[in-house]
Amino acid sequence: MPEIVDNPIEYAREIVGKDPMATFLGIRVEEVREAYARCSLTIGPDYLNAAERAHGVAVFAVADQAFAVACNSTGYKALALHTTISYLSGALDGEQVFAEAMAVHIGKKVSTWKIEVRGSAGRLVAACEGIAYHKGHL
Repeated sequence: MPEIVDNPIEYAREIVGKDPMATFLGIRVEEVREAYARCSLTIGPDYLNAAERAHGVAVFAVADQAFAVACNSTGYKALALHTTISYLSGALDGEQVFAEAMAVHIGKKVSTWKIEVRGSAGRLVAACEGIAYHKGHL
């Protein structure tokens, strides 16, 4: 499998953005640019925790998908090395959440990313950081 991608925006949107797990969860790619992605997820009743808020796994899934799409939009296939997440507020049943991932630094092999998940009226639901490894040479 080639490590360099000919059309990175299309690859990020169509291949990475439609991976089986993201598709299963209903995560949608809203926007992709070089080193940037925005994904969304509508929180359904199956995504709630015991406190009737979005389970952390659902919030992390949309953040992780935005991270994956963004870091694969640079022209080189990328894999996550590390992520951290801080949950700051809850999302409710029926609420749509949006995750935005943007590059902080892109090096020769490793890049760092800022990912934010926001709910209604731009309320910050979670703040994340990611580190990705890029196959090939940037």
